[in-house]
Amino acid sequence: MPAIPAASVANLRDLGGLPLGRGRSVRSGRLLRSAQLDRLDPAEPAVAALGIRTVVDFRTAYERAERPDHVPPGGRLLLADVLADFLASSGLPPAAQLKSLLTHPMLAEQTLGGGRAHEAFTRTYRAFVSTDSARLAYRAFLVELGDPHGGPLLFHCTAGKDRTGWAATIVLTLLGADEKTVMTEYLAVNPAVRHAFAPMIEGFTAQGGDPELALALIGVVPEYLAAALDEVVVRHGSMEAYVRDGLGVPDEVTAVIRERLTVYDV
Repeated sequence: MPAIPAASVANLRDLGGLPLGRGRSVRSGRLLRSAQLDRLDPAEPAVAALGIRTVVDFRTAYERAERPDHVPPGGRLLLADVLADFLASSGLPPAAQLKSLLTHPMLAEQTLGGGRAHEAFTRTYRAFVSTDSARLAYRAFLVELGDPHGGPLLFHCTAGKDRTGWAATIVLTLLGADEKTVMTEYLAVNPAVRHAFAPMIEGFTAQGGDPELALALIGVVPEYLAAALDEVVVRHGSMEAYVRDGLGVPDEVTAVIRERLTVYDV
């Protein structure tokens, strides 16, 4: 779906309206995604109209401390650190240090040049499926979404593209979206992310940084998502089994998610 034009939060999108086949689509106004909320203005009309009740923050403790969320009045904040285990074993991955890398072209080139950015993101996406912290985070997200009394929920990471993109993929697949719809939604964030990071990309290249490396850092490509989906198949066989057995989400919670987020088109 098209981005919601909000000045105080980047990459804000409603998953509502996405087709699910058999005359169904995702119910609007229930599930939103975005980049971090450190500049969120709850009084901005585009934001206030959403009625956000719950915010799920997938960022690391380091990211949260650097740029804390502004949660709408009366809203509940759920912390779900996807990368805690990856961070402990491998250090902060590119998905969690975009701003730092884009302000230090030499460091970015030394650590991620020569195609290594794609390799790093691929490893990170597999970690979304395989690590305990990621399983706990995505389980918490789905259980919250499966609250029959829950209101509009917004989930996010830093740029709203990687950890957030995988969360959207899980939900859309559970709802019955086909592979094309899932991939289209995943890639649709690229224009918004490039716009949000445009000043940093310009500064990066002005300092001699490789523009292709900058785009590899701030964008998403099909290969990243394919790595996580392959990890699901290798470890669990299907998304249903991954959610039930890998994440430990009861079938009755999944049923509530489907009921809450599915609407039949008139």
